[in-house]
Amino acid sequence: MEIDLADLGFWRRPLKERYEAFARLRDLDLPVFFEEKRVPLLRSGGGFYALVRHADVVEAGRNARVFSSEPGVTSPEPPGWVKRVFGESMVNMDDPRHARLRRIVSRAFSPKMLSTLQGDINAACARIVDDAVAAGPGDFVAQIASRLPIHVICDMMGVPDEMRARVHEQVDVSTAYSGVRPSLPRSVGMAVQNTVALLALQRLVIKLGRDRARTPRGDLVSALVTANVDGERLTDRELGSFFTLLLVAGNETARNTMAHGLKLLTDNPGQRRLLTDDFDARIGGAIEEMVRHVSPIMQFRRTVTEDYDLRGLRLKAGDKVVLFYGSANRDDSVFPDADRFDITRDAKPHVGFGGPGPHFCLGANLARQEIRAMFRELLTRLPEIRSVGEPELLVSNFDNSVRRQAYTF
Repeated sequence: MEIDLADLGFWRRPLKERYEAFARLRDLDLPVFFEEKRVPLLRSGGGFYALVRHADVVEAGRNARVFSSEPGVTSPEPPGWVKRVFGESMVNMDDPRHARLRRIVSRAFSPKMLSTLQGDINAACARIVDDAVAAGPGDFVAQIASRLPIHVICDMMGVPDEMRARVHEQVDVSTAYSGVRPSLPRSVGMAVQNTVALLALQRLVIKLGRDRARTPRGDLVSALVTANVDGERLTDRELGSFFTLLLVAGNETARNTMAHGLKLLTDNPGQRRLLTDDFDARIGGAIEEMVRHVSPIMQFRRTVTEDYDLRGLRLKAGDKVVLFYGSANRDDSVFPDADRFDITRDAKPHVGFGGPGPHFCLGANLARQEIRAMFRELLTRLPEIRSVGEPELLVSNFDNSVRRQAYTF
């Protein structure tokens, strides 16, 4: 099997074939360079070195001074018009700008803030499962996995109930754009849809922010647009960018882990029994193993800022590297028998939340909280719940997204 990670056709291959390809790349002495072709509407990055070993991904993630998130972390890199239209996302920033924004928004994910959400998360899980029982078996993603993260984020931000269906719709449009597109007309059409969807989300939260600036309430938007004790707050554009990042990244991580997780528990009945025999003792390890196995976000790109030696490879300033989290999480040198799903293993070194360093996922603990609550509700009330058949995946080089997963109970 020929391996070309820059070829969008590679990302149409079944997951098993892709994991086998990454295993072959990990066996090579040095990171492999892949030449990129020009992608319509997006920059041509010229090419990148693929970091596929766990140690290389961790090293690049920790050293943000050399491995920069600017000008962009997606592959291909976003063109200049994206920043002009949407503002700049904190995932595409380095310190000190990144540190400033992270300091402001991190208040949303403090242990104190997350503890106040637990009751609402539990209640939301109960309502979602009530609805699923009433509707009967169907699509696990639409009925269960996609509903909880959006609900929690909208609650945190103070988005009114009447706006939430629209928010969910726009997020789905944005997620679809991260998939592999077959033609220039399709790329253009989806780019337009994606732009309209993201702008709609930003306009919604900016309008909400201006209202909260005049009349603050107890929600996150109020906290982000009113100055705290250090005099720091988000501008309109920063608030809009943060909201879209939170919706897309926060939604996809929890949603995809839950959807893939049900499939993993179905295909591994022994592991499922271990979990249900002592849920409280084992759910923490089960979540980490699910995230390791799934790698909800499969890759991020970095730009080298100065000449640097990476395990004998001499990188030059301006070179591009791509951190393949899904490959790092299958590295047998860190996770013995890595393709096996084992909730008793120590999966904590995984990089499913972006790995160590300044860009570690801010919402990791919130995602864990949501996944824990939902599986508790499902396995308690629907003990026979299981996936049916294979999931329908989004064809993407970025997002390990489940579009549909049939299930029964």
